[in-house]
Amino acid sequence: MHIADFDYYLPQELIAQDPAAIRDSSRLMVVRLDRADLVHRRFSDLVDYLRPGDALIINDTKVIPARLMGYREATGARVEVLLLKQLDARRWEVLVRPGKKARPGTRLVFKNNLLACRILDNTDYGGRVAEMEFTGSFAEVLDQVGVMPLPPYIKKPLLDQARYQTVYARLAGSAAAPTAGLHFTAGLLDRIRAMGVAVAPILLHVGLGTFRPVKEEDITKHHMHEEYYEVPAETVAVIDEARKCGGRIIAVGTTTTRCLESAAGCNGRLQPSSGWTNIFIYPGYKFRVIDGLVTNFHLPKSTLLMMVSALAGREKIMAAYQEAVQYRYRFFSFGDAMLII
Repeated sequence: MHIADFDYYLPQELIAQDPAAIRDSSRLMVVRLDRADLVHRRFSDLVDYLRPGDALIINDTKVIPARLMGYREATGARVEVLLLKQLDARRWEVLVRPGKKARPGTRLVFKNNLLACRILDNTDYGGRVAEMEFTGSFAEVLDQVGVMPLPPYIKKPLLDQARYQTVYARLAGSAAAPTAGLHFTAGLLDRIRAMGVAVAPILLHVGLGTFRPVKEEDITKHHMHEEYYEVPAETVAVIDEARKCGGRIIAVGTTTTRCLESAAGCNGRLQPSSGWTNIFIYPGYKFRVIDGLVTNFHLPKSTLLMMVSALAGREKIMAAYQEAVQYRYRFFSFGDAMLII
C-alpha cells in the first residue's frame, strides 16, 4: 500500500480552531460496517447506536503541559522543547526546535531558571534525550513552566485549557489529547451507563507514535514510536462480561484501540497488561478486540487514517471523508466525530 492511497483534499477553513461550544453538540457521522449509506447526527445521539450489554472503553490519560519555551544557555537563542516520553525521574525523550544545534552537552533554560535541561544524546527518530534540572516536584514545576501542547494546525490560543482534556482525564503523561474523548460530557456518560452500557478505562499516554507523520511511500515500512499503555484487570473483566452477553466492544479513539489490540494475545484473548506498544494498524489487520470505534477526522496520510481504514475499509472511509468535506464537517483535534459500527 502506498501513502498516496490515504491522501485527500481538505480546505484549510475546515480545520477546527476552537472546540465546540458544548462538548457533545459536535456533529457525528455514522459509518455502518454492514451498509453503504452514511448518517449525519449530533454527538449526543451516540446513545441511539449503543445497546444494553455493550462496553464503551475510554482512555483516561491526562495531557501534561509538555511544551516548553526557553533558550540555549550559551547563546540566548530561542528554543522549543516538547516532552514525549519519561525515561526515569529526570530523563525524558524530547523533540527540540530548532534541533540542529541541540547537540549533546547543550544546556537549555526555561522561565527564569525554574527548569533547565541538558541534552544527553540523540534518538533514532530525530529527537533528543534530555536530563531535567529542577528543585522539588517536577509536576509542580512543569505546571508553572509548561504550556498545553496544541497541534501546529491550531493557530488560535486556547482560552479554556480544560477543553483540551477529556472530562475523565486521570493520569498525567500525554503530549497530546486522545481527541475522540473530548466530545463526552459527564451527563452523556451518565446516560450511557443508565441504558446498561458499561464504561471502562484503559490508559495509553499519547506520544510521538500517535502523531508522527508517515514518510515512507510504502506504508508497511513505517515504524511506530513506542507509547506506554495499561489495561487493568477490571476492564478485562468488563470486556469479558460484555462478550458473554453478546455485547459489542466500542473503543473511544484510536489510542484506546491500539491499547486494546496490543494487550490481546494471538488468540484474541485480552489479558491485563502494561508496557510499551509500537503496534501499527493498517488495512489487512484483523481486529481481535474491538467491534466499533468513536473517532475524529484525521490528517491525510496519517497512521490514524490508516487505522480507521483497516476497520471500515479504505474505499468506504475515503468516501466518508469526501462527504465530510462536502457537508462542511470540522476536522482534526477540535473537530467533529465519526462512529464506525
